[in-house]
Amino acid sequence: MSDERADRTHPAVERVEAALLAAGVEPRVRWFEAATPTAVSAAAELGIEVGAIANSLVFTIDGEPLLVMTSGAHRVDTAYLGERLGGRIRRADAETVKAATGQTIGGVAPVGHPAPLRTVVDVSLAGYPEVWAAAGHPHTVFPTTFAELVLLTGGEPANVEPGAVES
Repeated sequence: MSDERADRTHPAVERVEAALLAAGVEPRVRWFEAATPTAVSAAAELGIEVGAIANSLVFTIDGEPLLVMTSGAHRVDTAYLGERLGGRIRRADAETVKAATGQTIGGVAPVGHPAPLRTVVDVSLAGYPEVWAAAGHPHTVFPTTFAELVLLTGGEPANVEPGAVES
């Protein structure tokens, strides 16, 4: 069960909320009693389609951090995306994720990082009127839209796997 009690806090969540406010977005962070570190668990808790979960996955492209905001219904094809972006993509380890985002795997938000990250936003998220992203902690999410996600992250809309239908 989730709630939106204001008495819950965490430094990473506070940074996400501050980044949202700075961008003119009212933060509506929802806290869960249990961690929801996967798209499936978050979607189940929210009662929505897994595709409406905006997974924050950190990779490296030619050694530099790359944030990929992908639909929970997709897997990132790193060879395909790397070819599209002009580099070699590898999954980042936990230490790289924490250094790049200030957040831990399972709770990585699209914003609130120590420095801007190159970001790709899965175009299939545009097929949902509302999407949910982690808010800096594995017990948190917040609602947004595809367009807002692109604006918040300065991200590049793209397919993240071959054959995905562009919305």
